[in-house]
Amino acid sequence: MPAKARTDRNAHTRTTILDAAERLFAEHGVHGVSNRQVADAAGQGNTAVVGYHFGTKADLVRAIVRRHTTAIERTREEMVEQVADSDDLRDWLACLVRPAFDHLATLGSPTWYARFGAQVMTDPALREILVDESLSSPALLRILDGLHACLPSLPPAVFRERGDVARHLLVHVPVERERALADGAPTTRATWADTATGLVDVLVGVWLAPVTATPDHPTPDQEPV
Repeated sequence: MPAKARTDRNAHTRTTILDAAERLFAEHGVHGVSNRQVADAAGQGNTAVVGYHFGTKADLVRAIVRRHTTAIERTREEMVEQVADSDDLRDWLACLVRPAFDHLATLGSPTWYARFGAQVMTDPALREILVDESLSSPALLRILDGLHACLPSLPPAVFRERGDVARHLLVHVPVERERALADGAPTTRATWADTATGLVDVLVGVWLAPVTATPDHPTPDQEPV
């Protein structure tokens, strides 16, 4: 077989494996799916083909993440350049939210990446892969710096608490829309772009909500000097 034909066939095989694995992992969890099931779903008779092309299951997860992050990161970098030194919290939250939502909009329907990402983020053994590949980019670090510079002074515990809430929303809001689209169910917003707008509104509310003082969490003006 000519080298080009072999290369093209290998690329096609890798793509079908990635497509099948992403869908199965999204539906059943990473550890609930065997290489044999991935190979079968990809139309591959040789069950060793997954390991041959990708190595371990963690390597396969990393490959799925990596094939989406290029487009997301490109949009993120463009948005960061546009907002530059903005002191508007909404600008930085848009940079945080919209790149992934815009990417999902380009994939057609159904998509699986949001649900796949949620499965990975809730698995302690795999979470670091997603963090390394998509949550540690220079553009994202600039977004977080810009976002933090716009926030009011918050007690450290409240800041961590709101960060946890924000991460939960960033992971699970796209999951709910993606699942509804896949099931043919009604969606709260008409488009991914509108959904991103709604989530930015919610996150502004999360970060700027008033802080009720408690004995464990005093407001900044009540903290001991």
